[in-house]
Amino acid sequence: MTRFLVASVAAATALSMTACGGSNDTSGPVEGSWDDVVAAANAEGSVMLYSSQKPANLEALKAAFTAKYPDITMDFVRGADTELLPRIETENRTGSGTADVHMVTDAAWITAASESGAYSTEVVGPDFDAADYDRSTSVKNDTFFLSSAAVFGLGWNTAAVPGGLTTPDDLLNPDFRGRIGIVDPTGFASYVDLYRHYAETYGADYWDRIAELQPRVYPSALAVAQALTSGEVVASPMVQPLVTEVEAGAPVGWALPENPWGTPWYTHVLSASTHPNAAQVLADFMVTPEGQAALNNGYAAALPDIPGSVERAQSIASPDPKDLTSERVEQYSREWTQLFRG
Repeated sequence: MTRFLVASVAAATALSMTACGGSNDTSGPVEGSWDDVVAAANAEGSVMLYSSQKPANLEALKAAFTAKYPDITMDFVRGADTELLPRIETENRTGSGTADVHMVTDAAWITAASESGAYSTEVVGPDFDAADYDRSTSVKNDTFFLSSAAVFGLGWNTAAVPGGLTTPDDLLNPDFRGRIGIVDPTGFASYVDLYRHYAETYGADYWDRIAELQPRVYPSALAVAQALTSGEVVASPMVQPLVTEVEAGAPVGWALPENPWGTPWYTHVLSASTHPNAAQVLADFMVTPEGQAALNNGYAAALPDIPGSVERAQSIASPDPKDLTSERVEQYSREWTQLFRG
């Protein structure tokens, strides 16, 4: 998930300035057929992805990509958008790119960047035109493409909660006092949107009632999942589907409530890429059935019938950037801190 960095208006201004003053002189993919692009990508020999996806899925993507394109070494840097967005902006400004492809969930940044064209190169791979992918609803301005979506639901430790959970209201149980795990949304636009969704769906006092049960606070949904596995907490209203954990035999269960909250990942090929052809090949691979299967275990996939996916990414609406300005995120963060930390 992402920490909100700038308001959408400020982001648009900054991106426009970067587009005018930055150094985006790296060439794009070669002219010619897709086979020509692949041949040039093989000659480049490597590609780098920046992403906030969970490491297990990125490793699976790397393995699947390498199996199909053995002449191209894929590497990735995994980090929150708070870490990756400044790096992307610096690399774009200096024209010295390390990243070739970038996955991001920050709705304001995606909107501003896709409209300005400051960071991205048009995607050219053939799989973006596949009928099942539906380019018209999945690609923004020919540059940012839907590749995945995080969906959040309920999680529990099966030893402590053998009957499981079906709705967030099930956590409003005095027996769970001090044993609920929640994520700190301070500064995170996506988590602020999640908290608001729960308040709108389950009652304006939902979080007040959770606060009365003295939940434990964690920096990320991944940390909450780890706490559920260890038994440090026994229930949570906000974890990503624990598919990987269940497959590994962890004592956890999960369920999506009706009307679950989620946030899409959009991906783009960077105009500062030093491997512009390999970047296009990786981007195209990410929307193939093999790429989607690798990338979306426990997530919402951008193609139908992907094993391990829990939803269709196109059904997950992006947060409205206008509701997640830096001022509003900061205000909600202060209110949350007062409620949960006193």
